[in-house]
Amino acid sequence: MDCWPGNPYPLGATWDGTGTNFSLFSEAAEKVELCLFDDAGKEERIELPEFTGYIWHGYLHGVGPGQRYGYRVHSPYRPERGQRGNASKLLHDPYAKALDGIVDWDPAVFPYKVGSEKQDLAVDRKNSSRYVPKCVVVSPFFDWANDRSPNTPWHETIIYETHVKGLTISNPDVPPELRGTYAGVMEPSVIAHLKDLGVTAIELLPVHHFVHDHFLHERGLSNYWGYNSIAYFAPHSEYTSSGVSGQQVQEFKQMVRTLHQSGIEVILDVVYNHTGEGNHLGPMLCFRGIDNLAYYRVSAEEPRHYVDYTGTGNSMNMRHPHVLQLIMDSLRYWVLEMHVDGFRFDLAATLARELHDVDRLSAFFDIIQQDPVLSQVKLIAEPWDVGEGGYQVGNFPTLWSEWNGQYRDTIRDYWRGEGGTLAEFAYRFTGSSDLYETSGRRPYASINFITAHDGFTLNDLVSYNEKHNEANRDDNTDGDDHNRSWNHGVEGPTDDPGIVAMRSRQMRNMLTTLFLSQGIPMLLGGDEFGRTQWGNNNAYCQDNEISWYDWSLAEKNKELLEFTSELIHFRKVHPVFRRRRFFMGQPIRATDLADIGWFKPDGELMSEQDWEEGYAKSIGVFLNGEAIPSPDPRGQPITDESFYLLFNASEQELDFTLPKGRWGERWEEILNTAKTPSFVPEEERRTYSAGEQLTLTNRSVVALLRADQQG
Repeated sequence: MDCWPGNPYPLGATWDGTGTNFSLFSEAAEKVELCLFDDAGKEERIELPEFTGYIWHGYLHGVGPGQRYGYRVHSPYRPERGQRGNASKLLHDPYAKALDGIVDWDPAVFPYKVGSEKQDLAVDRKNSSRYVPKCVVVSPFFDWANDRSPNTPWHETIIYETHVKGLTISNPDVPPELRGTYAGVMEPSVIAHLKDLGVTAIELLPVHHFVHDHFLHERGLSNYWGYNSIAYFAPHSEYTSSGVSGQQVQEFKQMVRTLHQSGIEVILDVVYNHTGEGNHLGPMLCFRGIDNLAYYRVSAEEPRHYVDYTGTGNSMNMRHPHVLQLIMDSLRYWVLEMHVDGFRFDLAATLARELHDVDRLSAFFDIIQQDPVLSQVKLIAEPWDVGEGGYQVGNFPTLWSEWNGQYRDTIRDYWRGEGGTLAEFAYRFTGSSDLYETSGRRPYASINFITAHDGFTLNDLVSYNEKHNEANRDDNTDGDDHNRSWNHGVEGPTDDPGIVAMRSRQMRNMLTTLFLSQGIPMLLGGDEFGRTQWGNNNAYCQDNEISWYDWSLAEKNKELLEFTSELIHFRKVHPVFRRRRFFMGQPIRATDLADIGWFKPDGELMSEQDWEEGYAKSIGVFLNGEAIPSPDPRGQPITDESFYLLFNASEQELDFTLPKGRWGERWEEILNTAKTPSFVPEEERRTYSAGEQLTLTNRSVVALLRADQQG
């Protein structure tokens, strides 16, 4: 087959309607062969004829969508110098838009002789092409119709974190052939559940094509979560119902278009900090064989080994311009071509490491800041990694929101009755101004969560004192040992009615705190109906009933589901719970009534000394709805109702005295987590007067509406 010179850009395989341009970056290569595969797996090798600025390229007339391909890169194999070229190994294109197949863990996928005395120093020349995925040329054309992003304002966003497969694989309302796929996510019953719940965005665990780790394969497990990416442009092929010859791209686009039509945004959890090739003893699938020194951080003292800030064996080399280009091109592709609405960056502190220290003004963030596409989408950082100085909550640039780990820890501690948490609770409940305000950020910089994929579910958080990860086959040594959980007297499931009732109330307490806090709430998928992982707090390798959603719980725990939905809609109706600016603690509208007030149970304002009382676990919060900052800086303030929230995290019931005078004369009880249903029907609401006492059940929340408010 004649290969024309083609063009160096765009990188990857680009079909133009009559043929395909192939382009691959490698500084290390001495020669690059493009390998084409027919349906029977027969391989044809074509040397790329042109070399422009370390980019190898060529054009093949007549080659189009569905064509499977890969590369063989000829370069030195000198691991002690950080060079790992091995043309015996088929490599996939870093810019591949689709991959067909998964890794078959034959020894041929490793570039060295497995089990040899010299380990990775002894090169292996077996052909790996039978055992690795093949890239697929795809058509970029898709009928997006009139698709537009819902573009939900940050302060109105409610995130639902979920897994593509786990969400629908056991859902009886989804056709069997669509369960666990992109098509399953866009099924009417699934979208109806999300809409009824009230979420505005789904955050999908990794959908970039990923690798199932070798050590998990040997244990009979798999990488369920997918934090092991190997192809940053390709939707993972195991989540498709329609085929792996490019159809997965079309199916993903259909999912996004359908969710957008329902007003739901799509946020992707992305893993650019490391790849699925692992440490120096890992397989050769892509980057390692193309240009190891360009793509990975290697040790300056011992280039054979990688610098590892992620705990996975390698770290991407963010100092190299072509690595930065790869990541930026990938992000723009998912926004412009796949129409996603934002990203959550796994272990984002790693991306900020220019040399060793985390630098929030690193090149990566500078590039994002000036990019006309990426600067306009939702950007969320997981603001830590496992390296020294990697915990960076509150230190990301102004465009970014962050998973607020301090929020999670504080709310868990507060509701399990830890002393000395009251002042911290106040900061977290009001948007964590101590973390974000000084850098010019707003409350929506804080992504508030109590549970996430990594750790206990909400049900397990109130049901287990200890992790139970035996199914991971690692002797229960994996996962976090400090979960800030409480089983309320019995480890795991129980029929004790008192414990069951307390656990249910505690779940309502934490959900109420989450959705009435300033900032952006993130709900772990399945928590709305009490999903359990039976105490497993690290279910990354459990592609089974441990991780899959048990949809029968939606009926069994119907009260919890209805409460969660009602709570979310309550937040949506009242802007006082989703302010765009931090509380000032100062009078508003030229009155002597502050925007917020903190009270002791006796109805008196909190003093500085009161905040320092380590035993205090109960507090009242006045939220003034009369003058909330408008989304439009030039507009009139938004007027909402005012609320008085009472929190009792102590083990005893307490009498709360309502504040007197200017704070409000009459109060109406609208929510009480000690009751079921917790939202009090209008005809049953009790009214209290200023100075009157009401008794709060131990470990409960009560929300009162100011009934005498004007306007």
